[in-house]
Amino acid sequence: MRNTKIRAVQFGCGKMARLICRYLKDHDVEIVGAIDTNPQLVGQDLGEFADLGCQTGVIISDDAEAVFEQCDADIAIITVFSYMPEMFDFYETALRHGVNVISTCEEAIYPWTTSPLETNRLDKLAKANHVTITGSGMQDIYWINMPCLAMAGMNKIKKVSGKVSYNVEDYGPALAEAHGAGYDLDRFNQEIAAAESLPSYMWNAAEAICAKMGWTISRIQQKNVPFILDEDVYSQTLGRTIPAGQAIGMSAVTEIKTQQGIELEVECIGKVYRKEDGDMCDWFISGQPDLEFSVSKPDTVALTCATIVNRIPSVISDPAGFITAEKLPLLSYPSFPLHTYL
Repeated sequence: MRNTKIRAVQFGCGKMARLICRYLKDHDVEIVGAIDTNPQLVGQDLGEFADLGCQTGVIISDDAEAVFEQCDADIAIITVFSYMPEMFDFYETALRHGVNVISTCEEAIYPWTTSPLETNRLDKLAKANHVTITGSGMQDIYWINMPCLAMAGMNKIKKVSGKVSYNVEDYGPALAEAHGAGYDLDRFNQEIAAAESLPSYMWNAAEAICAKMGWTISRIQQKNVPFILDEDVYSQTLGRTIPAGQAIGMSAVTEIKTQQGIELEVECIGKVYRKEDGDMCDWFISGQPDLEFSVSKPDTVALTCATIVNRIPSVISDPAGFITAEKLPLLSYPSFPLHTYL
């Protein structure tokens, strides 16, 4: 058992980072560095940024190289973008300095086929520096490991259907625009529906399910459909009202056929919520017997942040390389300070 606190760098100081920093404090993790390029945040004490109730002496810096050179960190929590190509440089910086990485990047859950070049390069770099990199969050437990565990009690499986929904307001303007929020139909069709689609977050989760279950994918495809209302909806993240008839987000439906004959259909809904809307995590597995379960209106942001923090000991302990979510050990609630689990 380790007697000294885990030392973490918070890389990316956006909405989710505030909650992650509070959870790190709750679980006795020492934050030794903070990085962001937002000029309104650079120079601010992390305690003020995250409302920790005290000054920490950790100043948000826009110089990632300097932060990693000046602090002896065990792990970097990287919360910036959603896709591997735009995240590569952030990951590379941490791994080069011999620091483990855990990230909220949705594609990092299982990026072997959607971003193979970046993933293999990072895998090689992590192994060379004897550290681990992984993606985690809501998908880790509730979109991958929980459905797989539930299926272990079935006699036969024919089809796996999953539907999840989240509020793009919680994740910032980059993610909202990636879902077409505020786009008119022509722009949505040209830039999202007809363009070469980025994998939806459920695409990567579904691939991880197949990997965990030992199913071989023979075909995979995705269709993006805009979410449109006949009423105006105000988006705080975009800072404007989305008029009726424009997209408030989208539904991405990923269909997979496997060589074992089992099909998957997973739907990922990201949109600007109205007051009456809530998050969704519903699963239906047809087979013998049929199985249906759901997490009722999950707090996706809080569950993502808590999962990221609770995963830290296993990431530090895991073998070097890019370890995807389906290969991570089953997670249990940490009743004691995180460093005591090392």
